[in-house]
Amino acid sequence: MNSLRERASAAKQDAKRKTKVSGWVLPKETTSFSPPGTWTNKDMDVTPMERRTWSSWTMLFYWFSDILTAQSWEGGSSVIEAGLTWREALITLIMGIVIITIPMVFNGAIGAKLHVPFPIAARSSFGYVFARFAVCVRLATALFWHSIQTYSGSTAMTQMIRAIWPSYLNIPNHLPASAGITTQGLVSHFLFWAIQFPFCLIAPHKMKWFFKMKVVVVLATCIGTLAAMLTMAKGKGDLWAQETKITGSTRSWLIMTYMMSMAGGWSTMATNIPDFTRYLKTSKGTYWQAVFVPMLSTTVAIFGMVCTSCAKVIYGKYIWSPLDLAAEWTSQGGRAAAFFVGFSWAVAQIGVNVSANIVSASNDMSSLCPKYINLRRGAILTTLIGAWAMVPWKVVYSALSFLDFMSALTVFLSPCCALLAADFWIVKKRNIDIPSLYRPDARYKYHGGFNWRAIVAILVSAGPNIPGLVYAVNPKINIGGAIYIYNMNFLYGFASAFVVYIALSWALPAKETLLDHCIWSDEDVLEGQASAGGGSMEARETEKDVRYDVKEGSF
Repeated sequence: MNSLRERASAAKQDAKRKTKVSGWVLPKETTSFSPPGTWTNKDMDVTPMERRTWSSWTMLFYWFSDILTAQSWEGGSSVIEAGLTWREALITLIMGIVIITIPMVFNGAIGAKLHVPFPIAARSSFGYVFARFAVCVRLATALFWHSIQTYSGSTAMTQMIRAIWPSYLNIPNHLPASAGITTQGLVSHFLFWAIQFPFCLIAPHKMKWFFKMKVVVVLATCIGTLAAMLTMAKGKGDLWAQETKITGSTRSWLIMTYMMSMAGGWSTMATNIPDFTRYLKTSKGTYWQAVFVPMLSTTVAIFGMVCTSCAKVIYGKYIWSPLDLAAEWTSQGGRAAAFFVGFSWAVAQIGVNVSANIVSASNDMSSLCPKYINLRRGAILTTLIGAWAMVPWKVVYSALSFLDFMSALTVFLSPCCALLAADFWIVKKRNIDIPSLYRPDARYKYHGGFNWRAIVAILVSAGPNIPGLVYAVNPKINIGGAIYIYNMNFLYGFASAFVVYIALSWALPAKETLLDHCIWSDEDVLEGQASAGGGSMEARETEKDVRYDVKEGSF
């Protein structure tokens, strides 16, 4: 009883403290490399050995979790609806995914080797202060996608509830039209958000079990849905006989546009993939992404196209969404199947929201405001802002130009993605001073915290794409031939930033940042290993492995 009173009293005092801004200040933590007086927290520190629990298998389950979503199922829909054939849709999907997988693997190796999160890794190429630009771009993207993915999950919740109580769909609406959502829709949204919330608070290194569970549940549902639709349609469908409606250069540019859309959709993950690969035991897992991502994306999209073709035979119309398919199942047995489909896709949306958005946004917020925000607080802020403050039901149903604007964020993400890869692999040759990444006045200070080479590369990359971004917001504006550059926004943005940054770093190098080996700790500097030489790379890698007690994992 006394224990309960003590806890209640402590909670009351804590609540009273938090009525003031000073009450939200986190305890100052001792981290590995940050200098005294610099506010940081352990969530941004080099990943300790006990948290490096991921293997190549974990990366496979992670990508299953990220890719097995309703959006991936519908991957070929927009391409086919635009007038291209299923073959062209498949080629577009595969090429777009392969294009984005390349920088995803390169940037994933940063986290796998250095074991630091994206906001810290970005300081090597952008500079200690300017790295916040890349962090803010990624944070904005994560918040918007968390908003959209959460609302998508509420549609799965609706299918689950109506499968048990069909009258749920008939709940009277007491909200005005200006609200943009019905009473029933708001209830579904709240229920899904409430179920998702606890998962948002789980630390990334403890999420392996959830990734595995999602693979089993969602993959079984995908296969079951495919088998059921093929059985009901008797293996027929006219989608496969569809002829192209567009020819000539219009067709070529349309293929390019949707290819960039596929690549741009994953540019967020290609940029901040170190947030996840930092938990790998060894670097093997990051290279397996080159197999996992294209294979899984293509498989899920094919499932969606086959079921869509069968839907035309069964229901007389193309149905791209698996949840819309489930809505057609109204018999007693059909409602049971609809419940499991709704449950599976709800799990799918939670998985992608946590893995792709919550973790990313939390890391970004923690790096921007370490005095007040750690990963847990970042997760809470992300889901409150994304699921409620951003009013996702209006985001989804507002003008198409808004969603086009979201895709247009590729304009800024592609150079960020390129700079990380170019700096780590070509300019720095994978040799990074890890302690200096945490110190504002160390070698990655450049000029006042800004690497001007990165600024120039971003301007060259994003500048010609800005008119296209304006057009995405307002298609009535005529931007002339600039639309062709925007139609290949990711390719141009990535390639131009990559080349310009390397050229400037070669012509006018920041010599203080160029090393012949990694500096893993202050011990390396004290032992005189920060200068050129100091033994072979193999010997230094062995020393690092001994110091960190690395245990090699296997696929």
